[in-house]
Amino acid sequence: LLDQADQDRFDRLRYVEIKHGRISMLAFLGNIITRAGLHLPGSINSDGAAFDSFSNGYAGATEIPLAGLYQITAFIGFLEIFVMKDAANGAEPGEFPGDFRNGLLDFGWDSFSDDAKYQKRAIELNNGRAAMLGILGLMIHEQLGGSLPIVGQM
Repeated sequence: LLDQADQDRFDRLRYVEIKHGRISMLAFLGNIITRAGLHLPGSINSDGAAFDSFSNGYAGATEIPLAGLYQITAFIGFLEIFVMKDAANGAEPGEFPGDFRNGLLDFGWDSFSDDAKYQKRAIELNNGRAAMLGILGLMIHEQLGGSLPIVGQM
């Protein structure tokens, strides 16, 4: 995959890996939280369907009305086009692939030493890799059925 690749190709693959890791961390956490019974309060639509009236996992995704799926897709598209930009997508170059600060958010990143930044980036990369496997495992177990220790009935 990288035998004849240059630094730009490697940076693009690293950017994609970080992005998938971040999405997987959110997906894994969302799956565990909803299976624990924690849901947003209120209604998901004007018909009064509550957030907790939908199933967990893949079954819940198939129960969402089509208009809701369009809204989710539009929101993700908005984030992709206007918010989550890095140098590969036309924003000012960041410090590293996957740097989405764009001069807006910092959360103290600039106050860390170079060694601390490198360590935090490595931790995020490894946590993302673990989350990718974790959400894949949860999705497979959900389709197989049965019960998992902490998560419960799938």
